[in-house]
Amino acid sequence: GKGQGTELSRKAPPGSGNPMTVNGKNESAGRPERAAGNFYGRRKAKTLKAAQAEAYETVLPELLIDIGRQAPDMLADLFPHNPKTVVLEIGFGGGEHLLHRAGLHPEIGFIGCEPFVNGMAKAASGVVERKLTNIRFYDEDATDLLDWLPSESLSRIDLLYPDPWPKKRHWKRRFLNADNVRRFHRLLEAG
Repeated sequence: GKGQGTELSRKAPPGSGNPMTVNGKNESAGRPERAAGNFYGRRKAKTLKAAQAEAYETVLPELLIDIGRQAPDMLADLFPHNPKTVVLEIGFGGGEHLLHRAGLHPEIGFIGCEPFVNGMAKAASGVVERKLTNIRFYDEDATDLLDWLPSESLSRIDLLYPDPWPKKRHWKRRFLNADNVRRFHRLLEAG
């Protein structure tokens, strides 16, 4: 009923072979198992609202980028409206900024990258509510997406709240590092 959430949980840590479940049922059939990669932090928090769970199960699979396939020569091919420019937003949380920018600029293609299940579900729900067609998602480690994307294919990269690891010993966990800056350089259009 209205106001009731859907329980979305991981029965075992990534890499263990157990799929993600929704209300105790395997709802990730056909989707690749989540990789642990370089991700540090939680993947899920509160129980999803019914509309968010519905969007996560039905809409999100249609909008996810599959890096198991070869990257298109032109990122515009990922979108139905052939945008002139494509922007990547990494760490979008609940998608508020991403959805707002996509609504303001329907001529631009947006790729949102966020490994947090609740944020991905909220953003997918927002895509449905706002009837947006210029957003695609990636729900794993952003470095894998950065390596997959074609060179000079992005007009901008928005990196939101990248470094929650202030202690010196946490340097390996920080997303903003020399390797990723080199990746950004490769991906950004000249000019």
